[in-house]
Amino acid sequence: MGRSPLLRPDWKYVEKIALEDFRAADWELMNAQRREYYAAEQARQALRMLEAQREDATFGYLVNSYRHCLQSATMALADGRDEETVVVCLLHDIGFIACLDMHGQFAAALLGAYISDANWWMLRHHAVFQNVHVHEYPGVDRHERERWRGHPHFEWTATFVERYDQAATDPRFDCAPLKTFVPMVERLFARPPRPRPPAD
Repeated sequence: MGRSPLLRPDWKYVEKIALEDFRAADWELMNAQRREYYAAEQARQALRMLEAQREDATFGYLVNSYRHCLQSATMALADGRDEETVVVCLLHDIGFIACLDMHGQFAAALLGAYISDANWWMLRHHAVFQNVHVHEYPGVDRHERERWRGHPHFEWTATFVERYDQAATDPRFDCAPLKTFVPMVERLFARPPRPRPPAD
């Protein structure tokens, strides 16, 4: 099958197989190329993950996860939310099928280094906040979110779920196309990454 291509024609391969054979000069080369690689590829690959869901079937919702995410982002954009929040809406359920029980944490891990503490906390907790909108579902505690009442990001998470999540499954809704959001996603991932606070 041969080597995978390098992203840039002037880049170099590290001519070693096992990591234990890499030395300081190899890591210096790799890390210099890695920084540029991530800057060029991170947004594109996140968008590819979402785009891959475009034609997916649904197990009962009126729209699939791709349409749900587009609808959420379009609603936030129409409400005049800031660009970061629009992108968070677009990608909040990117792992909904592949990582169902931890999909909020999946999105938080993907976006965490580039977003506010409020959006990071919201992503990690939005699935529990969704429960208040669920009626007659066996085993769901509709008031589980109350353990976080008083947290600085409680109200934003409740607002996000009410306005941009639980109601974003309307097949008649006219979503903006994905290309509308591509520059926003690129700008978000172009931000300098920062460490996250401890999980709570």
